[in-house]
Amino acid sequence: MERGSDHGTPDTKMEEVPPVNSEAVLPHATHATFRAKLARHKWAITAMFLVLTAALVTGLSVGLTRGHGPPASVHMIGTAMGLAAPVPAWRIQSTAQAGNDLSALSKSGADVSSWYQIDVSKCTLMACLIQAGVYNDTDLFFSDNLKRVDSSRFAVPWIYRQEFSLDAAAVASGSGNHFFLQTEGITPKGDVWFNGNQLADKTEHAGSYVGKRFDITNLVGTNNVLAIRVYPTNYNYDFALGFVDWNPYPADNGTGVWRDITVHQTRGASVTDYRLVTGMASPSGQGGGNVTLKATVTNLENERATFDIQGLVTCNSSTGNKYQGQQSLDIGPLESREVSLTIPVQDARIWWPKIWGAQPLYSARLSVSVDGELADSSERTFGFRTVTSQVNKFNDTIFFVNGQPFQVVGGGYSADMFLRWDPAKFEAQARYMLDLGHNTVRLEGKQEHPELYEIADRLGLMVMAGWECCDKWEAWSYNQDLAIQPPPIYSDADYNIAAASMRHEAMMMQSHPSMLAFLVGSDYWPDDKATKLYVDAFKAAGWQMPIIASASKRGYPKLLGPSGMKMEGPYDWVPPNYWYDTDDTKNHKGTAFGFGSELGAGVGTPEKGSLRKFLSSKDMDDLWKQPKKGLYHMSNEGSQFFTREIYNEALVGRQGGGSGGGSAMADSLDDYLMKAQMMDYEATRAQFEGFAARWNAERPATGLIYWMLNNAWPSLHWNLFDYYLHPAGSYFGAKVGARTEHVAYDYVKGSVYVINKSLDKRGTRNVDIQVISIDGRMISTAAGKVDTEPNKSKVVASLASAVRGIKDVVLVRLRLADDKNTTLSRNVYWLANGTDTLDWSESTWYHTPVTKYADFTALNNMKPADLKVSTKASSIGSNGRTVVLKNDATVPALFVRLNLVDATGADVNPVIWSDNYVTLWPGETLELEVTEGADKGKSIEVSGKNVASTTVAFD
Repeated sequence: MERGSDHGTPDTKMEEVPPVNSEAVLPHATHATFRAKLARHKWAITAMFLVLTAALVTGLSVGLTRGHGPPASVHMIGTAMGLAAPVPAWRIQSTAQAGNDLSALSKSGADVSSWYQIDVSKCTLMACLIQAGVYNDTDLFFSDNLKRVDSSRFAVPWIYRQEFSLDAAAVASGSGNHFFLQTEGITPKGDVWFNGNQLADKTEHAGSYVGKRFDITNLVGTNNVLAIRVYPTNYNYDFALGFVDWNPYPADNGTGVWRDITVHQTRGASVTDYRLVTGMASPSGQGGGNVTLKATVTNLENERATFDIQGLVTCNSSTGNKYQGQQSLDIGPLESREVSLTIPVQDARIWWPKIWGAQPLYSARLSVSVDGELADSSERTFGFRTVTSQVNKFNDTIFFVNGQPFQVVGGGYSADMFLRWDPAKFEAQARYMLDLGHNTVRLEGKQEHPELYEIADRLGLMVMAGWECCDKWEAWSYNQDLAIQPPPIYSDADYNIAAASMRHEAMMMQSHPSMLAFLVGSDYWPDDKATKLYVDAFKAAGWQMPIIASASKRGYPKLLGPSGMKMEGPYDWVPPNYWYDTDDTKNHKGTAFGFGSELGAGVGTPEKGSLRKFLSSKDMDDLWKQPKKGLYHMSNEGSQFFTREIYNEALVGRQGGGSGGGSAMADSLDDYLMKAQMMDYEATRAQFEGFAARWNAERPATGLIYWMLNNAWPSLHWNLFDYYLHPAGSYFGAKVGARTEHVAYDYVKGSVYVINKSLDKRGTRNVDIQVISIDGRMISTAAGKVDTEPNKSKVVASLASAVRGIKDVVLVRLRLADDKNTTLSRNVYWLANGTDTLDWSESTWYHTPVTKYADFTALNNMKPADLKVSTKASSIGSNGRTVVLKNDATVPALFVRLNLVDATGADVNPVIWSDNYVTLWPGETLELEVTEGADKGKSIEVSGKNVASTTVAFD
């Protein structure tokens, strides 16, 4: 993201680091002949499997007193041939207390009873201390408590230490087994010690996305100790995971062992760099396909051997079809050979994004054996699909999935502030995205964990990953936007870290059908040297997806060419008509044309149930009484987005302030939140509708990533659902705007669009248009039939004359129905007697000012509606509920909000509604469905702009 603020990290340069090797291997002791050992020790293999087929990890119960645990205990790590098991838990301590003698601390017998006991396999320092009970995130996130954390305790290195045991038979001398220690992510750098031996220092293990593999065969015993010393993070000089201006920084700057460290067992050979390359006879899947299994196989013994290589491809559906291939490979002592095994899959089924089809997945297992005994194996999941991209004549990128033009619709994802990974939470977020009509999630420097891509594969959500902006990752001589000037440009060691990071991430991502592309830059493109290293890493990983130079059009490396993506904002509030004002693409840069890599109106105001969790009474008063005040739960202090000033000026200018005058923007917090939700709903709906409507324009809108999807902590802006997974106005506006089949209004030209994002829906559609006054008087009606085409949008009507001459405010209802009159989309707008007037000449990178606001103050004086609410069992799901709304008044019921609560009155999250914040015509009945979360709900809270608040218990 483009940023205009300092990073807030110490202006102290960390030490430079030399080149990183992708694998560190300790020398082997002399071995007996390999075949003789296999014959002598079959008993050991049998014993090992009897012991290790139990639970992989035996966890220990922990009683904590202020984060400290009982005397050190040894965890049992169960390994099996070809499998890896994570180090399950840690003891951590600051070197200020523990000292720095890693040689002693990485041996059994060290007294670590005063260290913090951590019962998870991975965590940054702050996440570890939260897990240990030292901190509580509910308290940390409340008001401005986070700033009170003493960050000085993280100004020195910390040590992660764990004792673990391995099966005695497996590690016995002469067993023929080999053991490897695999790291996946230590941020920003660390010293790695094992059983009193240093495996790597901080110059060798640097970079948050670097993974390293250490041969520990000659070091392992029954009892083992792993110790890792991590160093303080400086975002300006370290390849870390930063948040720029998204939120305040964590006190530890994200330092720690943030991904799993695993122990891997093999026997005589190892399989590394396993990757898959798929091929199809045609993009549609006709003619079948094939998958090529590629890997590096290493003979770990001092004797030449013939290895049997077997590939097994299994369809992970109910068919369970299997396809096999095999070959033999003669490999010399301690030699590595590349394996390439192509397996035809005659009935290959195509993987599609959710909106377009099914997500059939396959597993591909590569096994290496010698003399009939398994030596090592590796398995990956994949799908058959193709992704390509091209830059059109307007220098805009367009993607194609399985040969079909693919308009990217998505949001920018944030990891948790403390980099805590919760697969269940991400799956809920991904399901929200699909419910929103999104097809893609953008990861800017937050690549998370392998489970993210597995979830995306399974659900049908595309992933656009890439490096982050505004820190060491973009320390190029031509980047004048960095907080440190001149930029701390790359050293030779930095290039090596960047290359190793790219190799590691590309290898992890490459087989996932959900991968859309990787952006090797965000705000700025990498220089030619880094680009070459990145591209070489992708090639080595068998990468088959587009590689994009950056998320902006500021420049590009020769090897990749133009990115075709724009980063022109906005990031703060703009009115709905902004997105449709596309006639002047030179000066109206953020509007609905081309590919917007990150843009939005900056909205995302949480509802009251969430606000109470993280704001004090004083904070909530400031929210609606102090329009220009800096708020701790906005962006970080000093950022352009530390206040809601632009947003609040528009809210008052359009909807009016408090009736008592003064600085108050409403008559109460509830009044402010209702106005805010209407603002947020309008803002997101218009953005997603604008891009959908102009998908087939002369200069098409080829994609948008909403800034942002979610927040790293409880925030007052930049989200489509809040930190607690509660959806509000921004969510439901975006959901309406991104419907698969939809009817939308152009705020600038008064046109009505019919939008069809599917590949298979076609035929006659009915369009009904009604315009009424806010007192319920019918002003205009129209109806007609149109033909819809897959993956197209088109103008079908005009409302320009119907809304001309509006005196105050009118409501417009657009309805799209199929040939059986089943409603496909229902969409209500409130329109004033003029649109907001934008001052394009004063546009900045984050905002276009408004010189005259549309006047919606008449909505404050609407007569009350008489809304009847009832519930019944849902017809679309066994756990769902149907909520029936009936407006018995002669005036419309405007912006009716439904909120599912449990027996205590707390919000139910996550929750899926068919629609929400709806407007009913006089006499209209509307049925809404609540599915996910309904089984936890006991009642529905109902409110609206002119609807009295009430609570209705489930029948």
